[in-house]
Amino acid sequence: MSKRILAGLVCLAFWALTGSALSQQQQEKQQAPPPPAPQAEKAPAPAPDPLQIAQQMCEFLQSQQQFTFKAEVASDEVYYEGKKLQYETDLEFFVHRPDQLRVNAVGDRVDKQFYIDGKTLTLYDKGHNVYGTLEVPPDIEGALDKAHKECGVRVSLSDLASPKLWELVKSHIKHSLYVGKSTIRGVLCQHLSFNGEDVQWQWWIDAGSQPLLRKVVINYKKLEGSPQWTAYLSDWNFSPQLNPSLFTFTPPAGAEKIKFLPVETTQAPKQEPGKKKQGGKS
Repeated sequence: MSKRILAGLVCLAFWALTGSALSQQQQEKQQAPPPPAPQAEKAPAPAPDPLQIAQQMCEFLQSQQQFTFKAEVASDEVYYEGKKLQYETDLEFFVHRPDQLRVNAVGDRVDKQFYIDGKTLTLYDKGHNVYGTLEVPPDIEGALDKAHKECGVRVSLSDLASPKLWELVKSHIKHSLYVGKSTIRGVLCQHLSFNGEDVQWQWWIDAGSQPLLRKVVINYKKLEGSPQWTAYLSDWNFSPQLNPSLFTFTPPAGAEKIKFLPVETTQAPKQEPGKKKQGGKS
């Protein structure tokens, strides 16, 4: 066999092998599945609506015929050039709708009991062994409203017993914000923030099956030093055994009955004629 014929056979074999390999690659390309199309990025889920979460909490409490809870409160007091002192108070609430409420308050500077029995509101100062009474409408909301308007009496967190809770809350909201998830004393909560005319407040609401209020922070924006008020709420009970006598005040031995001062007489006295305010313009 000549060298030319041998070279031709070698070339023929090479092209045969190459053609076979190319043919196999083409078949594999035809049989291979097409590459997956690039997926579009998922849009981030919208943040939960803070107003809706707050409304659910309010309506849940409004639907309860009776309940009890406790609160640990820390409140700031501005005493000199913006300096603050913080005081602690333990509160215990007993609510029986439509017309009974009791609050026990014991702390650094307070030892008082507050009663609404359907006819009468009573505030008892155990530290001084004195008490005052006020005839009130036969419902919790009406009784609280009269005590505030006529005597300036307000009890922390007592609005949670109001059948108009959500109506009261939303009337003060100028802006709302969903902050995120937060754990309060071992309970996963929804952290909400609200801004009003005079105060900015935050709520931590249980993210579980019952939207219970677990923490409250209130910042009084327009008061000197912007004092802050904080409460941790616990021991919620919606099937308590409440004896009617719990809401009826019986004066202890030696207790003195005093009168509530009307709101008008508790306001700051007017400046006497002819006197100038120190440090101000005449």
